[in-house]
Amino acid sequence: MNHYNELKLEGRNAVLEALRAGKPIDKLFVLDGAHDNALGNILREVKKHPETKLSFVKKERLEELSETGKHQGVIAISAAYEYASVEDMLALAAEKEEPPFLFILDGIEDPHNLGAIIRTANLAGAHGVIIRQDRAVGLTATVAKASAGALNYTPVAKVTNISKTIEQLKKSGLWFVCADMGGEIMYRLNLKGPIGLVIGNEGKGVSELVKKSCDMIASIPMKGDIDSLNASVAAGVLAYEIVRQRLN
Repeated sequence: MNHYNELKLEGRNAVLEALRAGKPIDKLFVLDGAHDNALGNILREVKKHPETKLSFVKKERLEELSETGKHQGVIAISAAYEYASVEDMLALAAEKEEPPFLFILDGIEDPHNLGAIIRTANLAGAHGVIIRQDRAVGLTATVAKASAGALNYTPVAKVTNISKTIEQLKKSGLWFVCADMGGEIMYRLNLKGPIGLVIGNEGKGVSELVKKSCDMIASIPMKGDIDSLNASVAAGVLAYEIVRQRLN
């Protein structure tokens, strides 16, 4: 399962490399008033990571946080959750003697959405959540908090290519349904058996390539005056239609 521990990164190179590698950094402490190229690079890089909380602090605060004494004016705190593998999820389904039920997230960027989706996945009895490695939020402390503890029980795997992962899972007998406004109304689809529920990015939805890999496209009937549901709410609505069909 996912175990949480806090990692402290100290020094300009270590912090810059972690940011560039897309490691989930929760908090970044920078010496107030310090200016140089290396710090400039770090501050430019951190702008690409809106989930990172940036604080300018006095030297005393950095000394207090530092474990190495070699912080060079910058300390990052990273929430390190251990990612599971997709195989772990299939093994969990087999152990429970249930047809696999997975959530596949194609580029969720908001940590609150990701946390809420992991929480829904846990409550709906899904065997795991698969997220994209790039242009998506990772397992930060904000995500953990929004998941209300579900992150400790629901395996999360990170993959570089969602379409490729879907194709591999099809070989294990899974069907894939993606959420899209242009799809068939979800109540008319057969969502029983081994299934993967694909949810797209908050703004752009599911990418064309991933959509082509899916077997079914499901839409949620909408009656209101606005045009869409929040990604985590849409995930919940569709997940519970899958749950309903599994119960029958």
